[in-house]
Amino acid sequence: QVDLVESGGGLVRAGESLRLSCAASGSIARINTMGWYREAPGKERELVATITSGGSADYADSVKGRFTISRDNAKNTVHLQMNSLKPEDTALYYCNANGVLAWAAPFEYWGQGTQVTVSS
Repeated sequence: QVDLVESGGGLVRAGESLRLSCAASGSIARINTMGWYREAPGKERELVATITSGGSADYADSVKGRFTISRDNAKNTVHLQMNSLKPEDTALYYCNANGVLAWAAPFEYWGQGTQVTVSS
């Protein structure tokens, strides 16, 4: 069992910034990749950014240069710094983590989601 708890969402104006955080807890032996996905009304869930345990990051083209993902392996946390926010960034943002549980079984879990709303 793994819990992912997200925080940091909110309502901002276009051009402003937000920082999302996600903390993983539970019977975790190792987390491989952590990431953020988002789901806007009427649209499918899409990848925003992911980061491996070694620090290799990948971003959606729509957020490159504006968003930065980072993680603290010791604390099992991942952060998403979002700058120059646009109204089209409005969505429910989900944290995702995959790895290995204490009894050597693989896992993948999602957080409950945190709302980001950007007004024009």
